[in-house]
Formats: sequence, structure tokens, C-alpha cells
Amino acid sequence: MKRAQAPDPAAADRPGGTLSCEDLWSGYGDIVVLRGVSLSVSAGSVHVVLGRNGAGKTTLASALAGLLPTTKGRITYNDRDITRLPPHLRSRLGIQLVQEGKRVFRQRTVEANLVLGGYGVSLSRDVTRQRIEEVFELFPALAEFGRRRAGELSGGQQQMLAIGQALIAGPQVLILDEPSAGLSPLMVDAVFSAVAKLRAENIAIILYEQMVERALEIADHVTVLDEGQIVVAGTVAEVGREEIVRDAYFGRRPR
Repeated sequence: MKRAQAPDPAAADRPGGTLSCEDLWSGYGDIVVLRGVSLSVSAGSVHVVLGRNGAGKTTLASALAGLLPTTKGRITYNDRDITRLPPHLRSRLGIQLVQEGKRVFRQRTVEANLVLGGYGVSLSRDVTRQRIEEVFELFPALAEFGRRRAGELSGGQQQMLAIGQALIAGPQVLILDEPSAGLSPLMVDAVFSAVAKLRAENIAIILYEQMVERALEIADHVTVLDEGQIVVAGTVAEVGREEIVRDAYFGRRPR
């Protein structure tokens, strides 16, 4: 599936995605959650971030997208320092976050939700229409519900719609926070299949997951967090599947 190219001024700033953080500290007000986290994801690869509830996965996703401040360390995109760049400008560069919880506009139609995904990136009507068709190709289950309100969809369909919204903007880096949470096995299969297809289109993907075994099936690199610090990092082959699974489920004191 070849994606439409938008004739917008931001296109020159999106040569293709490497998103990195180095010694990243972040949290909520006076509460420090992340302590010295470093990772990187490049075009055409999936970097899976694992950990127990409260390990810092969502905090890391939010910090990379600019929704939480970086109190120490730095974040770069294609070697450009974006540590202080606000979320809407990171989006224009090609960094899109799909937050946990199927965050769609429930009273609007599926197609209206997708159109809103291009807000702020200056897409033409033709490009927007083509990208909507590409989303329907990626998620056929959505295609027949284009005029239905998003709130009438199943949880899995809403998750597909949330991902589709992010794709309308033409991301180079896609950050997915717990996309399989609360979904049926069939919908989980559809979501993981979509992630694999998007990687094949040279999109860089950071995937935050609790379904450890499924995530490892598509992972190029893995980072396991516990108490806001990295306890495991590397490829599955380097670290070993058993060690990753053990530490992701049961935790381990950071090294």
C-alpha cells in the first residue's frame, strides 16, 4: 500500500524517521517517573517497550510526543533536538502518538474522525481522501462504517480508528500506547497485522505493550522498563526471550 504524499510545506522536514531519547527524565509535577531512559527507533523498524503497570511506559510515550516535559536529557528527531518542541510541532515533523484508551470523537462519524486526523498539517482534499482510502485498505472492518458514529463501533474498531486518525497526517514515527488493551483476540490480530504492514512501509514504530509474547513476534528492538528505568535493552536475540518475558512480567531492579 503506497501512501499519498502531501504537497505541504512540512514535507521537506520529514525525510524519514529516527526518533531518539538520551538520559531522559520526566514525570508529573514533582513526581519523577522516568530516570535516565535512552532508546532509539529508525524507519522501518519496531521498538517494543515492555513493563508492568506503573513501570513508566505511558509516561515515556507522552514525553516523546511532547505531552510531558523533559526535566533532564534530550529528545532528537533525525538529529534535530526537539526536547522543548511542543506537541503540535512534533506532529508536523511526522511524529504521531496514538494514546491508550481508544481516544476518538464518539459523536462524529468514522470519516469525520479521519478527516480530523489531518488537522494542522495542511493536507489537500484529494490527499485527505486518498489517505482515508488507505486507512480503509489497512483496516477493512472500518470501510463499511464510514458514516456511522464512532461511539457505535466496537472497542476494536475504535482502536483501529484511533490508529487510522494518526495515519492521515502521514507520520514518519508512530507511537502506539497499549493498542491491544481490552481487545478481543481477533481484533488483537488485526492490530498487530497492521503494525507489521506499517513497518514494511518504512514507518518507525514505538510499541508500548503488555502482551509480551505477541509484541516480541514483531519486535526489532526491545526495552523493558521497571520503576522508570531500563532493566533490559537490545534485540530479542541479544537478550533472550525468556529473560525479556520474565523481567517484563515480574520486574527487576534496574542495573
